[in-house]
Amino acid sequence: MATDVPSIKLASGYDMPLVGFGMWKVRNETCAAQSMRWSKARLENEAWGIGYLDLFLIHFPIAPEFIPFDKIRHPCFWTDKEQTQVTPLVKVPIRETWQMLEELVQTKNPNGVVRSVGVSEFHTQLIYDVLSYNKLPLSTLQIEHHPYLTQPELIAIAQENGIAVTGYSTFGPQSLLELGNAAAQGVKPLFETDVVKSIAEKHGKSPGQVLLRGCKQRNIIVIPKSNSVDRLKQNLSLFDFNLSEYQIKQISSLDRGLRFNVPNTLQRPIRTFT
Repeated sequence: MATDVPSIKLASGYDMPLVGFGMWKVRNETCAAQSMRWSKARLENEAWGIGYLDLFLIHFPIAPEFIPFDKIRHPCFWTDKEQTQVTPLVKVPIRETWQMLEELVQTKNPNGVVRSVGVSEFHTQLIYDVLSYNKLPLSTLQIEHHPYLTQPELIAIAQENGIAVTGYSTFGPQSLLELGNAAAQGVKPLFETDVVKSIAEKHGKSPGQVLLRGCKQRNIIVIPKSNSVDRLKQNLSLFDFNLSEYQIKQISSLDRGLRFNVPNTLQRPIRTFT
């Protein structure tokens, strides 16, 4: 039976589900689409033939050198397919990147391919910066968010300004362990913490459902990923129970400012979180 997933109204006027499908590290046969880089909106839209993209983000507050699509389709931080050379940064301000993003939006450009635009990994000062010149709504902010990294002030500034927050890595170190992430290996899995386990037992739910529910009750969009169909269904079963305010505070008390997605470990560090 289908599960009705509540949505949140974006500043652009479109609705976005509070629970999505994370696709990072998901097997090709599991998902019907791939994540897309900001610089290739038109290319990806044409490749998939879907007519438009619901949401497009500036994925990191940096400007890497352009890599031709025929060389590497999804370069990320790398200039080579072997991921041995870090892409140099170029002198392009965030304002210029944002304005290019706005040109892709259908309400501004009849030939646009995007409905809503947003940012990822931006901190307070950069958000204030974009809000000082944006002509179209800054619809979403995507950040790493879990009980070990709650970032309450960053979430507050976003929501106070009508920016929906999407949290990734809701389960903390869980998805980073297989990558050998040192920070993830050195901390107790959230599913095994006494706080999360006791709350899960009280509600007859899994620890993962408790963590996702805590986000939902604070209007934070979640994008959990899984290669398991059963787990995908479980991730949608969040709407038949409520956490108390005290339980949410208990979970938040696990905060230790611990970030797992940090590009300063590259051979040429990118220090965006200082």
